[in-house]
Amino acid sequence: MRHLLLSGLAGVLLCGPAAAAPRFVDDPYPSTYKPLASVPVLIEHATVLTGTGERLDDADVLLADGRVQAVGRALAAPANAQRVDGHGKWVTPGIIDIHSHLGVYPRPGVKAHSDGNEMTAPVTPNVWAEHSIWPQDPGFLTALAGGITSLQVLPGSANLIGGRGVTLKNVPATTYQAMKFPGAPWGLKMACGENPKRVYGEKGGPATRMGNVAGYRAAFIDAAEYLRKNAPKQSTPEKKHWWSKSGEADSGGDSGGKRDLKLDTLAGAINGDIRVHIHCYRADEMATMLDLSKEFGFHIAAFHHAVEAYKIGDRLAAENVCAGMWADWWGFKMEAFDGIQENIALVDRVPKSCAIVHSDSEEGIQRLNQEAAKAMGTARRAGIEIPPEHAIVWLTANAAKALGIEKQTGTLEAGKMGDVVVWNGSPFSSYALAEQVYIDGAEVYDRHQPRLQPTSDFMLGQEVTP
Repeated sequence: MRHLLLSGLAGVLLCGPAAAAPRFVDDPYPSTYKPLASVPVLIEHATVLTGTGERLDDADVLLADGRVQAVGRALAAPANAQRVDGHGKWVTPGIIDIHSHLGVYPRPGVKAHSDGNEMTAPVTPNVWAEHSIWPQDPGFLTALAGGITSLQVLPGSANLIGGRGVTLKNVPATTYQAMKFPGAPWGLKMACGENPKRVYGEKGGPATRMGNVAGYRAAFIDAAEYLRKNAPKQSTPEKKHWWSKSGEADSGGDSGGKRDLKLDTLAGAINGDIRVHIHCYRADEMATMLDLSKEFGFHIAAFHHAVEAYKIGDRLAAENVCAGMWADWWGFKMEAFDGIQENIALVDRVPKSCAIVHSDSEEGIQRLNQEAAKAMGTARRAGIEIPPEHAIVWLTANAAKALGIEKQTGTLEAGKMGDVVVWNGSPFSSYALAEQVYIDGAEVYDRHQPRLQPTSDFMLGQEVTP
């Protein structure tokens, strides 16, 4: 393993298919996820929301070999296919939550399980949320019953830079590696505003928003220098950074130096290999973070919570930044004071926008479909009509885009993972229930079959007998 870690040194910042992976994102804890064995499945005569903006009535979805094989009407299926009667049912891609703390704040919510915030310093990009995940958290399985097939688990928001997040497939497992979404990039969790200054105001700072920004800048200045020292000279110009007048990396004379886990993560973010996710409420602070990203050459994948995103929706769309939002959480602290329930709809209506409904809650993750329905209802009252075939994108395709897994999942298209939910009716109804959930073509949950209602190891033996 050590030779793998060191071999990445020579490949930092090289481009093209033959380039070695940067050492900054070498993974010594790789995914061991294996899709469950499955038979071909044909879901017939359902209302299908593909996640591409299309609605198909009286349509079929064919799954085989763990993938979506076809979506359309009157599909042919192999003789051994399991047929699912979709009359009166709706079918969607599996729901994806981009902001979860399942596993790092598992249930029961006791101090012994509080593993989401490394509140020992305001800048901790060296920590990885995956190393806190407890796969026995019962919340994973209650989320599965709500149609959640993939989720990003993040560190908490106490720190300016809280560490790496990880994307999981929502399957029962003994280790987090067995849940780890193959090939998904890491996320980097950052936080604006009140949380860092509240936590560190009496612990050496930052105590103010200007202290917050100074802290980000100091961290990325160190990362830029680290990147310069550890990158070989480029044969072709790469993107220009402020620390390189020519646009080429330095010759890397210090490239044999000691690794720094904090700076590995930040360098990976600057390179674009680790996706930046920022907890941020106010429009002015989001604008500041966008300026910060330009100063140091990284891209923001998504702002999370983004209570005032409606004020800068045009800029977010222009800069290809997603906004993960709640339907109606606001006012619980000062930076959440200017929230409006039309937030999602107003962000969404800007051309080329990327609106997402997220949870940040072990309860909300169980009903993200209904959170989206609330946003649809609020929009309707404001004169904005959002059809189901569009709203589902907030929960699937846009979430996949923010996580960098859109080529694998998020829509029902041939060749993508067979991550599918069969609903008892419109997923945006108050009465909506996920009846069947498939992950990579395997049925992992069935509301009507107890054998397909997995139980966490922690919950075994905890049943109350009447």
